[in-house]
Amino acid sequence: MSSPTPPPVPPYRVSLFYGPEQVEEGRPIFRCIFNVKKRSWKSGIQVSVQVTETQVAQVRQSVAFESWLRGVLAALPEEERAEHEARAHDAFIQALCALKLDLAIEVGLSQEHRSCGIGEFVDALSRAVAERADRLKTQVLIELDLPVGESGQ
Repeated sequence: MSSPTPPPVPPYRVSLFYGPEQVEEGRPIFRCIFNVKKRSWKSGIQVSVQVTETQVAQVRQSVAFESWLRGVLAALPEEERAEHEARAHDAFIQALCALKLDLAIEVGLSQEHRSCGIGEFVDALSRAVAERADRLKTQVLIELDLPVGESGQ
């Protein structure tokens, strides 16, 4: 009998550095900065990922985020809902930026700081959102320290 094969080690280690933040006061563009480290690199890089407010709104609508969030928050005491709702919107933008970063990683990253601007991966991001809507919602639940399960999806 052979021992089970361990899961593959991901080639990149990604962590949110900060964000979302508005790129410039009054402009409807949000940015998240991620630290990205490939196993073979001596040090990591920072990748700035930008999405527009319009993109965020379109994705929220396409995955029915608002109604899903209301359902999730209904299980919480009323006094906690407003805080969780505000955090959920930031967590959603972080998750969307992380998804866009995944698309950049799939194409390939060199070991240099870079920006993934608002015009990059627009169509690919729309397709990825359709395929990975549950992942976006799961990331929001994790950020809010809420149970992840079938009822939250």
